[in-house]
Amino acid sequence: MPRFSCPRGRIVTRPLVEFDGTGVTFDGSRGHGRVRALDGVSLNVAEGEFVSIVGPSGCGKSTLLRTAADLLAPTEGDVRIGGENPHTVRLRREVGYVFQDAALLEWRRIIDNVMLPLELAGMAAAKRRAKARSLMDLVGLADFENAYPRELSGGMRQRASIARALSTDPRVLLMDEPFGALDQITRDRLNLELLEISQRLGTTVLFVTHSIREAVLLSDRVVVMSPRPGRIHGIIDIDLPRPRALDVRKQPRFEAYVERGLSLLEEGYTPA
Repeated sequence: MPRFSCPRGRIVTRPLVEFDGTGVTFDGSRGHGRVRALDGVSLNVAEGEFVSIVGPSGCGKSTLLRTAADLLAPTEGDVRIGGENPHTVRLRREVGYVFQDAALLEWRRIIDNVMLPLELAGMAAAKRRAKARSLMDLVGLADFENAYPRELSGGMRQRASIARALSTDPRVLLMDEPFGALDQITRDRLNLELLEISQRLGTTVLFVTHSIREAVLLSDRVVVMSPRPGRIHGIIDIDLPRPRALDVRKQPRFEAYVERGLSLLEEGYTPA
């Protein structure tokens, strides 16, 4: 059995997340025929690894994430988490998902939003409140547990969304452009916080973004996809020291990784 080296210092005998020839085809509408969103994507993600997926709009980045979250079944190939079907893993609440929009329930206080997965899982009220408070402290929202979503900034709402996704101690955290709508200063701050959280918890992260620079900053590997139908055009191994800070972006090696990513994106647009 092959061994996969995890950049965080561990060796595992098999990947935690496996995409094996994963393809997704949607039935078209209004006479447009069938739409092939993903074509033969094969990717292994080690436990504790942070992998970012970049590519042009419509290349299937979010679709790939949805197959791992059991929100969408692949029409070809397979997806496995810990060797199991994503549906089985989801039922055990071992996958967390952070959407582009925070997707908070506006009528619930922030702490009640964070507790929601634990409430649905039947955890005792006192225990779930203690867990939610711990997570809110982790993401810097300890003073806002009684606030409503409408009272928070976009960055604070996304922090709450991350806390909610982490509430069930997921093995895998799936993040679909969570910071794309934020201003650059807030985005930088949240990138730093995400780095700290993922390193502290050792959570496996699959992160979708349009930003090559963000992907290089956060990741152990960056997967570059080609336009629809989405295929993996290239993978960049990121050899930058951890823990990382924003000043890593000043290193020539960082810029070299960014240039490589941009080059792969441009190649993906060029007809073979």
